[in-house]
Amino acid sequence: MIFSKLALYFQYPFVRYALIVGVLIALCSSLLGVSLVLKRFSFIGDGLSHVAFGAMAVAAVVGLTNDMLLILPITILSAVLLLRTGQNAKIKGDAAVAMISVGALAIGYLLMNIFSTSSNISGDVCTTLFGATSILTLSKEKVWLCIALSLLVLILFLIFYHRIFAVTFDESFGRATGMKVGLYNLLIAIVTAVIIVLAMNLVGSLLISALIIFPALSAMRIFKSFRSVTVCSAVLSVTCATLGILIAILAGTPVGSTIVAVDIAVFGVCYIVGLVKEGV
Repeated sequence: MIFSKLALYFQYPFVRYALIVGVLIALCSSLLGVSLVLKRFSFIGDGLSHVAFGAMAVAAVVGLTNDMLLILPITILSAVLLLRTGQNAKIKGDAAVAMISVGALAIGYLLMNIFSTSSNISGDVCTTLFGATSILTLSKEKVWLCIALSLLVLILFLIFYHRIFAVTFDESFGRATGMKVGLYNLLIAIVTAVIIVLAMNLVGSLLISALIIFPALSAMRIFKSFRSVTVCSAVLSVTCATLGILIAILAGTPVGSTIVAVDIAVFGVCYIVGLVKEGV
């Protein structure tokens, strides 16, 4: 019964679009998530997601048909700014994230109220923050853009894997060997910004951090080496995204919230497995 219902749904292009985008975003998020969690920089996802919300509000106010033209560069610029400001002795990293994220969130909501282009502002804000209640919102153009940017992220990660590994665990050693640590930290921040912009259409700006954090933390409960954790995180993230989308289709629940709920459940299982392994 369930399989026949799913087969019926998969005849529609928007369902296939959602699955493709969900899997690609989950894969990219998990790869960068391991480094961000280990560097104790996972909160950058939360900060940049709020910036993306503010940029989306501006795009809606000025009437841009393709809001990515504004959201993507602003979020990338904010990632660079967060990295530079976080290294400032006068403004610590967590304070910089709080300043930029809260400010962007407040200004975005203010603009949406002052220059309202919709009769249902609360609905628009809720959809943007927590993800669309329907997967009908993904257009063919956005799917192709997501595929292109995801491939770019995957290629960059594979090319610079060893350097990302080095700056994740020991920046001082990297500097001593002549490695441009600042450049690779900047690369991680920019790629994270791209992933966050892509994920907004699926899970919403407030739930993006979950895609970055939960698979990495789940994998760390089972494995210890960087490569094993990265591979396990990718597998768990893709599996959770796929299950979340399928459950959302069958149950009629919001896609983003359902994916995060599955991530939380899997983390609980991995936590128990980790406890059992430690006991052995």
